[in-house]
Amino acid sequence: MKPAILYDDTWEKELDQYVQRASTPGCFPLFLLTAQTKKRILPAHFDGLLSPGFLPHMAFLPHQVKTAQKVMEEMNGTAILADEVGLGKTIEAGLILKEYMLRGLVSRVLVLAPASLVNQWAKELREKFQIYAFVQRKKPDWSWNGVQIASIDSAKQPKFADQFSDTLFDMVIIDEAHRLKNPRTKNYQFVSKLNKTYCLLLTATPVQNDADELFHLVSLLKPGLFGNSSAFQEKFKQGRHAVQNEEAFHSLLQKVMIRNMRADIEQQPIKRIVKTIRINQTDEEKAFYQSLSECLPNSITLLTLQREACSSKYAALSTLKKQEGFFETETALLSQAIQSNSKAEKALQIVHEAKEKVLIFTQYRATQQYLELYFRSHDIPAVSFQGNFKKGKKDWMIELFKGPAQVLIATEAGSEGLNLQFCRHVINFDLPWNPMKLEQRIGRVHRYGQEHDVYIYHLAFNQTVEDRMLSLLYDKISLFQAAIGKIDTILENNWVEEHLRDAIQSSRSIREWEIKMENLSAVLE
Repeated sequence: MKPAILYDDTWEKELDQYVQRASTPGCFPLFLLTAQTKKRILPAHFDGLLSPGFLPHMAFLPHQVKTAQKVMEEMNGTAILADEVGLGKTIEAGLILKEYMLRGLVSRVLVLAPASLVNQWAKELREKFQIYAFVQRKKPDWSWNGVQIASIDSAKQPKFADQFSDTLFDMVIIDEAHRLKNPRTKNYQFVSKLNKTYCLLLTATPVQNDADELFHLVSLLKPGLFGNSSAFQEKFKQGRHAVQNEEAFHSLLQKVMIRNMRADIEQQPIKRIVKTIRINQTDEEKAFYQSLSECLPNSITLLTLQREACSSKYAALSTLKKQEGFFETETALLSQAIQSNSKAEKALQIVHEAKEKVLIFTQYRATQQYLELYFRSHDIPAVSFQGNFKKGKKDWMIELFKGPAQVLIATEAGSEGLNLQFCRHVINFDLPWNPMKLEQRIGRVHRYGQEHDVYIYHLAFNQTVEDRMLSLLYDKISLFQAAIGKIDTILENNWVEEHLRDAIQSSRSIREWEIKMENLSAVLE
């Protein structure tokens, strides 16, 4: 018995009806015209860049063009852009994105940045590259076929997991990518699962604590380039920070990472003119500072308090007031006797002499608030910039600093991604322990677009903990002038930070801490 075979010819009838439609004869000529137009637009080869010709208002620097060209021609659109702070990583990423869009290779793009930088990215792409990006906020549609910008914290929410798993992005750009250093974090796991054809990671500090961080970043882009984790440990790691087989290591690294250094690319580099100003404390300030050792003999807490007191009495009091019965102590009485701040007076003098915009950094909110009121009381328009400000307020503070305000007082937490190249004076009101943070401070003004020499002022009280640190570390190894350098230099500076932290936490006395600092500076020299 032969089974009956049934033929469904309805599709033939539908196709025949479609072909017989009056409008059909015009479709094929239109298709040919579209194909010819596409063929004429697309370049015959991949050598050189098209985008600079479409952006006549932009004057790209040679290293930016060279970087974009290398990423396209040699790295297949997948790279870590690790230029030194201020050399224009965002410009390079925008140039690469524009190039791929012009060539018709990219349309659906996801830019992930810290929440504080989302609006800045949208502005940069619009004004510099004529790329109109959509900022995803409430009820985002991640499958949108265009350029979209979002914070990684909003994008990684579990409720969007299905959307991302079904979406292929032509290009993903991630700013401040050093935040992806730990593969156990949700940020890292989220990015690793994104479906993407091309990917750019932007960071000035690809390594912060451990060489493994670089391995994890590279693995996001090109898994297996260094082998698996065990192979990387065995072949390339020597201790926690050092790298062995350097030639082979750098040969592989160059396939996925580009790092331009200011010293290598600037024919007439903008100078950093550093002025270290040591200040004598008033009798009242000295008495308050010295009383801290009697109030808190513990070395760790004492060092912290002494650093705060070197910034302002308000910074120290914000810690001391948490202690029960503090306001009945002699230290509390001595703090009330302080009627002025010698550092603030010196900062005021610098601002008067500069007669220009001045950026002031402090690590302490209490000092920041005090300085804002202090400058205003002396008829100097001043504004503060904090990391917990909402985006609109941050933008407003920057606009005020561009306009009527002469002084902007910022903390490290609030300064990430700030572009303040219209300012060339930086006052370090207090000094960070981490040399990388110092470089990031200076990088807010010493960056792409800066046309003048940059003046750096460091204020330190004589015969205090910050004076000792200044003498034993910063002065001797010239960290003010030395920008963070190549990979081995990055590792070295993190080694410095680790030893600084150890010196603070393990020292049982100020003298023991000073001895450890002296040993550290001797090694660095």
